[in-house]
Order: sequence, then C-alpha cells, then structure tokens
Amino acid sequence: MSEHTISVSRTSGGIPVVVENIPDSQSVGYMIAVATGSRDETQDILGLSHLLEHTVFRETKTRDSYQMAKEMEGAGGEMNAFTGREMTAFYGITIRETADVAKDLVGDIVANPMINEKDTELEKKIVLQELSMIKNEPDSYIHDLFESTLWRGHALSQDEGGEEDLVRNMTSEDLRKYYEEKYRIPNLAVFAAGSADIDDTVAWAEETLDCKAGGQRNVRTAPPTPVSEYRFVKNEADHYQVAMGFPSYGASSDDRMAVTMLSAVLGSGTSSRLFQAVREKKALVYSVYSTVSQCSDASSLTTYMSCTDENVIEAMETTASVYSGLLKEGLEKGELDRAKRLIKGANVRAMESTEHRLYRLGVNHMLNGSTESLEQRLEKIDAVTEDDVMRVAEDLLRADRMNTVVLGKGARKIKNYDPSALAF
Repeated sequence: MSEHTISVSRTSGGIPVVVENIPDSQSVGYMIAVATGSRDETQDILGLSHLLEHTVFRETKTRDSYQMAKEMEGAGGEMNAFTGREMTAFYGITIRETADVAKDLVGDIVANPMINEKDTELEKKIVLQELSMIKNEPDSYIHDLFESTLWRGHALSQDEGGEEDLVRNMTSEDLRKYYEEKYRIPNLAVFAAGSADIDDTVAWAEETLDCKAGGQRNVRTAPPTPVSEYRFVKNEADHYQVAMGFPSYGASSDDRMAVTMLSAVLGSGTSSRLFQAVREKKALVYSVYSTVSQCSDASSLTTYMSCTDENVIEAMETTASVYSGLLKEGLEKGELDRAKRLIKGANVRAMESTEHRLYRLGVNHMLNGSTESLEQRLEKIDAVTEDDVMRVAEDLLRADRMNTVVLGKGARKIKNYDPSALAF
C-alpha cells in the first residue's frame, strides 16, 4: 500500500487533476466530474442534471451510443456516470493496455455531446421509467424520502431524479442551456486511478477540457438545523420501510470520522447495538443498519430498517431506546475497537477495486478538496477516541432534531402515531 501515490496538479486552464497511481495495476480508470447537481437546480428544472447526464451518452460529434459501446467493450472496459446532490461525474475503466480508449470516450461525451431533441426525448422515456422503478423499490425510495424530509425547505432536499412532471416537459434547449452554463471551468475536475500517470492525465485534460472556460461556481448556502418531524408516506408494498435520523456535520468537519465510528457502533454489522437489540433479541425487523450520507456543508446520520406493520412501532421505540442507552451508559469495553476494525476492513477491501478508488478520489475532492489516501484514512480511524464518539453522540443524538419517515400501506396506528413516544 505504501507504494501507491496520489499526485495533484492542474491544467494550464486551471482544472484540478488528481491521480492515484497503483503500481502493477492491470486496470485504469478516468473520471471527469462537474460541480453541479440536484441542489443547484431551480424549482422549474428539478431533475435536469440527471436527465443531462443520461442524454450526453446518446451521441457526440464523432460517435453514436452504439459506437461508444462497441469501442469501450472492445477495450475490455465499461463506462458509466452518476448524478448526486452536489456533483455529476462520468467515468470509464479499462484494462491497462487500452487506457487511451477510456480517456477518449469519457472526454468525448463530456466535451462534445450533441444534446439534440431526438436523443433528449428517448432519454426522457428511460429516466421516467427509472423514477417509477425507484418508487417501486421501497428500500431505496426511503433514502430519498428521508433526505427530502430532513432538509425540507432547502435545496439539499431535492433528490437527484427530480420531479416526473418537470422531466416530462424538459427540452433539448433546456439541457443545452444548462450544459453550456455548468459544464465549464471552474466546475470541472479530472481524476484517474490504477495504472495512470499524472503528466499523461494532465495532458489529456488540457487537450480535452481547457477550451471549456468561462463558467461560474454555483452559489450554495448551508441548510439550517432542522427540527424534529414525523412523516408517513403511503406505499402499496406489504413491508414497511422506516428511517430515523439526525442532521450532522459537513465534509470538512474534524469530527467526520468520529460520526462514522458512531454510526458503526450503532448499526454497522451484526454485532452492532441496533442489530442486536432490534433484530436478534426481539426479531422485529428483517434488516436494520445505520449510515452517514455526506454533503459538503451537512450530512445525515440515519438508521434504516424494514419490517411488517405489526412491528413498526416497537421497532422505532426500540431504536430510540438504543440511542438513549448509548447516551446514558457510554461505550462498552472494546466496542469502539471492534467498530474501528470493521470499518478499516471495509475500506481495505473496497480499495482493491479501481472503480471504488476512482469514486473515492472524485467524491472526496469534490466535497472538500481532500486527496486523502487509504493509509491516511486508516490513521484517522485509529485516532478516534471514545471521548470523541460520545461527544458527537451527545451533540447529534437529540430527540428535538430526530426526523422519522415511515413508508408503507398505512395502518391507522402508524399513520397517526404520536412521535413524542420516541423522545429520549
């Protein structure tokens, strides 16, 4: 691991370039990220960032989608993209000897998309199907519902998919205008991982993207601290999905890793407090886990669980009692060390994937400018103390800030539940 290096440079036009070179890697990945996402959309274009991300894959000045697919797969690789609340990213990963194909194709779709009416209309059909699919996958949909509830009234509440009625009415002119405004320096950044060279990557970025000058950064404001809220959303699935969580810190916070450890103690793995209390001892849920959803200026610490209607209320109240128990009793002997090893193991295993390394490079840099290596991350995990975990627990686990969302058919006792019973 010590032989891995992360190099940082800039193109002549000022585009940041971050490369993690992995000696002897047989694969290489390249990513172009754009600092715009769903939180940067106005109310009349919710979902436009995501639709644009889809549409640029349709056709460039030199290729159609089938030609791109043939070239990438013929190079032993894959190409994909994702839209988040704060960034949109496009990446290609190939075997080492066909690295130029990955660079060429990723650069082409970002720098030279056609964005015509025909392609826009085709992708709208696909995106609308995707939005419908998400609503029919309640274990995924609950995440969107929770974030929209927690950050209600703020741009962070705007999920990536957008509003179906708005997406349906978007035109290629809407996409082209947004592209010409946002897909420019200083919103662009380039990343590479695997068998990649910093000088070569900078040269590619300069040739491909330095012509994209003249943009402006999105103006963003941090969300206010939300107060407690209980929300029920009707869904036809027999199984109920529950989210219970709290606002947390931005990506630059010194306590970011302490929150990760708190989340692990609460709900990572089968030895965690929530898994033991809610599933193993009471058999109230099929699944239960905690996670941190990170943005640049805020985050959420949330517990998710799924269960049948007769168990929803007891599962929520048991979860609240786990929060309360941690605050009152503190950590058990060895509990933090166990959580640290669990998270370190997950990080080490993930780093065996070029795709994950590329994703981590891009997201960390776009959130807070970080170029943290795996070794540095492991050191930060080791540095977290029990006092750190309890300090952030006392700051974050507050009933007056806890937001709860229940997704299900709508038994009256759940729909009209008095959330004051969850106070701790």
